[in-house]
Amino acid sequence: MNMRRLPTYYLSHGGGPWPWMKDRFGRMFGALEESLVGVRRELGSAPRAVLVISGHWEADGFRVASSPRPPMIYDYYGFPEATYHIRYDAPGSPELAARVQDLLVAGGVAAGLDPERGFDHGVFSLLKPIYPDADMPIVQLSMNANYDPALHLKVGELLAPLRDEGVVIVGSGASYHDMRGSRDGTGGPASHAFDAWLTETLVEADSQARRAGLERWAAAPGGRQAHPSEDHLIPLMVAAGAAGGDPGVRIYHEADFMGSIAISSFRFGSPPVEAPAQP
Repeated sequence: MNMRRLPTYYLSHGGGPWPWMKDRFGRMFGALEESLVGVRRELGSAPRAVLVISGHWEADGFRVASSPRPPMIYDYYGFPEATYHIRYDAPGSPELAARVQDLLVAGGVAAGLDPERGFDHGVFSLLKPIYPDADMPIVQLSMNANYDPALHLKVGELLAPLRDEGVVIVGSGASYHDMRGSRDGTGGPASHAFDAWLTETLVEADSQARRAGLERWAAAPGGRQAHPSEDHLIPLMVAAGAAGGDPGVRIYHEADFMGSIAISSFRFGSPPVEAPAQP
């Protein structure tokens, strides 16, 4: 079967179980939701599965979720009781999980299968707006808890063949992730500085400069302030590694999220469904 190479993505997954809480959040995540619906539109019917690297799963090494029916993981606190009973019953894919493991091991990166791992909110809150019917098979890959950028870029490179096999590789996190700075408004300057650097690195730089920049992200303007812990940034490394030389495009941006925070999402490579020309 001749498939078009699919793009890779680094997407913000928003806060907690927000797709199930629109009555409380209002339009807080409206622009994000519109961008995620846009992802679905530009992917069309091309994907057969999604591989997600979530900022909410790190392990001692790399693990691949291999359950055919992944359970739910309610990894958030202080939300209404009903949000601890929501369901997103997308199927898993043991076949794809084994393929991911084989690609990593063949490239010299140890990886194990995890038949118990379920969907955390970095998966189900992100995928709900893209695939609201939960009908797309989803496999999750953990981050290595060492958060080594170069290693995760390499993992992405090893997984790049999946792009020719109908699999969309998605890094799920947030380009700014300091909850205290978001809530008290002090994070604005760092978020804007880092967002500008990140956009230049992912969109303007060539692939070699992009890789070099991502390996040294902590030295970027606002880098460590934007990511006191890099758990929500490391998924980007896998998506960017799998992108190879494909250019990056910013597909979502807010300059005043929660009042002052700059936040963005990116796509690498061309979508299988081109947007219609504007009149």
